[in-house]
Amino acid sequence: MPTPAECEATIKKLDGKGLRSLWKAIKEGDTPGWDVGKAFEYLILRAFELDKAQVRWPYPVKLFGEEVEQIDGSVCAGGLYCLVESKDEAGDLAIAPIAKLRNQLLRRPAGTVGLLFSRRGFTAPAIQLAHFALPQAILLWTGEEVEHVLRGKNICAVLRVKYRACVDFGSPDYNAASGDVP
Repeated sequence: MPTPAECEATIKKLDGKGLRSLWKAIKEGDTPGWDVGKAFEYLILRAFELDKAQVRWPYPVKLFGEEVEQIDGSVCAGGLYCLVESKDEAGDLAIAPIAKLRNQLLRRPAGTVGLLFSRRGFTAPAIQLAHFALPQAILLWTGEEVEHVLRGKNICAVLRVKYRACVDFGSPDYNAASGDVP
C-alpha cells in the first residue's frame, strides 16, 4: 500500500497525456500500484494542479485531538475554495457521499463549495439530495465531464461554468460536457 507521499510523487510525474492514459486504466479497472480508488482521487487533484489551481492533497482533519474527517483534497481556483471528494465505483453513486460532503461543508465557511467526482454518475436520489443541500453547494461531476476536461478542456474554466449554472439555475448537477443550458 503506497503512502500518501508516494501517491503524490507518482501523480506529479504525469502531464496531460499521462493523465489521459491513467484515466483509461481507471475505466478499465487496471491501476497496478494504486490502492482502490486512489488513482482517481489523485488524478482529479493533478488535473487541477496542472491548470494552476492551488491544491491540497488528501489530508486528515482533527478536532480536539481526534481525527474526525479524511478529506480527499481541496482546491482554490478562480476565487472558489472547494473541498474535493472522489469516488471510483462501478455503479452510479447513491446519497451517502453527498451526505458526508454536506456535513463536511457545514463545518466550513459558507462560501466553500463541495466538488463530488464520480467515475460513473449519480442515482436520481443522489441528484435530488444535491439540489436540497443548497445553500451548501455540492457540484456533481461525472466521468463524462472528467473525460471532457482531460481532452484538453480547462478544468478550472469548467468549474466556473458549473458553479455559474448552480448560481443562475440552482443546478448542482449541470453537465458541462454536454454544453446544454440547464
